[in-house]
Formats: sequence, C-alpha cells, structure tokens
Amino acid sequence: MTALAFVIGIVLVLVGLAVSIALHEIGHLLPAKLFGVRVGQYMIGFGPTLFSRRKGETEYGIKAIPLGGYISMAGMYPPSPRDAARGGRAGGGFFATMVQDARAANDETLDGDGDTRVFYRLPVYKRVIVMLGGPVMNLLLAIVLFAIAFSGIGVQTATTTIAQVSACVPAAGATSCAAADPASPARTAGVRPGDRIVSVDGTATSTFGEASAVIQRSAGRSIPVVVDRDGHALTLQLTPAARTVDGAEVGFAGITSRVDYVRQPLWSGPVAAFQNVGAVAEIIVQLPQKLYGVVQSTVTGGQRDPNSPLSPVGVGVLAGEAASSAAPVLDRVAFLLVLLGSLNVSLFVFNLVPLLPLDGGHVVVALWDGVKRAWSRIFRRPPPKPVDATRLVPVTFVVVVLLIAMGAVLILADVINPITLLGR
Repeated sequence: MTALAFVIGIVLVLVGLAVSIALHEIGHLLPAKLFGVRVGQYMIGFGPTLFSRRKGETEYGIKAIPLGGYISMAGMYPPSPRDAARGGRAGGGFFATMVQDARAANDETLDGDGDTRVFYRLPVYKRVIVMLGGPVMNLLLAIVLFAIAFSGIGVQTATTTIAQVSACVPAAGATSCAAADPASPARTAGVRPGDRIVSVDGTATSTFGEASAVIQRSAGRSIPVVVDRDGHALTLQLTPAARTVDGAEVGFAGITSRVDYVRQPLWSGPVAAFQNVGAVAEIIVQLPQKLYGVVQSTVTGGQRDPNSPLSPVGVGVLAGEAASSAAPVLDRVAFLLVLLGSLNVSLFVFNLVPLLPLDGGHVVVALWDGVKRAWSRIFRRPPPKPVDATRLVPVTFVVVVLLIAMGAVLILADVINPITLLGR
C-alpha cells in the first residue's frame, strides 16, 4: 500500500506538471490569437507526436517527451535578408548554418511579404504581452494552488482549545509521572480537556502561543484563567509551577493544545506565491554556486542543501514520500498542492530569465526593437528594420546545451543523493 501511494504521488505531480505546461502555453496562445497572430501548432512535450487534432488553422497535440511545450506562431522573426535567401546555406561553419536553418524554418511560417498576421509585426507591447502570458499563467496557477492549501484546507495551528491536561509536574528529564510528583497546576486549577482558553491574567488570547507566553512569565504567581466550557465562561485560578529551561525560569501549567486546521485569509495565497518568487529568484541568482554544491554533495555523499534546485525527478520523490507518509490525508493533500504551487512559481521565475529561448529572452528582443524605433522617432530617422533575433541562435544553442547539462546533473543528483522529507 505504501509503495502504491508513493507511485500515486509521483503520478499526481507528473499530471500537475503537464497541466502547468499546458496552461503556460495557453497563456501564450490566447493573447497571440487575440492579437491576430496565426498559430500553426499548440504542442505539449517534444519529440514524436503521440496525438494531434487540427481545429481551424491550429494543430493541437501531445508529444512523447513531456518536458515542456510550445506554440508555433507565424513570423516569430522577420523574413530572411534577400541576399541570404538567394545565397542558399550560409558559409562560416556550424553556427552560421544554424542561423540559416532558423531563418529557413521561420520563412516557412510566412505567407508572403504582405503577411500581416505575424508575430514580429505586432506592436512591442503586444509582443511583450504574448511572451509574458505563459509565465503569468504559471504565477496565477500557483496563487490558486496556495489559496486552496492555505485558505481552503487551512494550516495546522495550535488552538486555544485544551486537548490534554497533565496529571503531574514530572521531574526534570522524566517523561512520566512518579508517585511523589505534585499534581500539575492545570489539574489543580480544574482545567479540563475541551476547555477553550478565553483570557489569561486579564489578557485576551486568540492563539495558544499567546496563552503560553503569559503562563511562562507567571511562574509561582496565581493568575485568573477564563475558559469557555460548554458555552459557559468559567474563571479558574492557576498557579504555574516554576521550571528551569535553558537556564531561565518559566511557568509550567501542564496543558496541551488541540491542533486543528485553521483557514487563512484569502490573501494568504498571493502572499505565499510572491514570497516563493523571491526565494526562487535568489536560488537562480546563486545557481552556479548551488549547482556546485549539488555536484559536491553528490560526489562526496555529503548532506545536500535542502534549498538546492530540483529536477522533476526530485520533485517526484518528494511527492511520493508525502503521499506514502503516515500523515493525515489532508496534510498530504496540502503538501502536494504547495509542492505544485512552488513548481509553478519556479516555472514563472525561470522563464523570465532574459536569455533565449526562454520567454524573458523574447521579451528583451521585443523591448530592444522598441528602443530602436523610439530612438529613430526622436531623431527623425527612417524606421529601423525589425530586430532579427535569428542572429542570436548561437547564443540560444549555448543556453540550451547548458540547460540540458544542468538538467542531467540535477536528475543524477536526485537519483543518487535526493532531498527527502525526513532528511538522511
């Protein structure tokens, strides 16, 4: 049963990842179609096509390798220069050939020089909206997932309702009562399980932490405790016993709170999402250092930094552990929701990195085109040619190679030296 739950956890995360990718691409697709761009394909995954269906001018499908997705928009880049088109394959070696191949593939999406339904002809702000649509969709999904976890299910919180009353004040280091141990202050005061603490020493308490703070600073002093018992307010006199903790004297009552799911305000979802954005951005800024730490811990077998980046394999391991744990079902569901929310935040932040082929790279190209056009208008010069991003194909190639290498390192680390819920 545990093994089955582990597999179910992994499957749920894979499905969640697929949905996240699908919504990311929809975030690009919808504004592109809204702005009139011709979209040839909407695909989830890479490699051979497993299933596809054409609706209108767009082919929708699923490919064999579910590690990403894309939409194919007409005219992502301007047409090839006429001299390049006449000259066939560009000379100059591997990268020049790559540039020419990229231009040829882009030209195939164009419907003549007068084609207006192309991406590169859109105003700058529309191009930015199209490219940011995917990451923003991931951020919105993360907010929804966090909101369900925190505001729908709630956060386990120690409430002011009493779960247990200790029978005694145990001796230092003891875990059970001996015959000579005095009765606990709470039992002597008449506190019962099920009582809800209303106030302690005249201070209204809404959390168990607030009640504990007053009790701890009242060692040896009789204080009034107001409790709600079956709808009736009772005032009890409690004299906390003095105990030494870390060299300081604190009051001890001998009560344990009931832990319940407490639903958080609706804004908790957005707050959690943006807090995760900051955390993920910090990891990306420190990515070379983090990757070095991952490699080092994997090679030496040392403790891996719990804040190091994960591959989908590592996320699956965490999901499997959570699903197969002995925690209450709601705890496991909440953890999986938060895990998927964090995954979507990672997709949001990572895609904003200003490098092609990531969405942030396309945004930078669009903004640079806008800067050039604004510069020409200011100085009354002829409109410049659209920015030809195919010239950056060699840079894109290097980035892709680095991403593949990083993915391979993380997958290997997540298999050999995974981050687990229980540590190592």
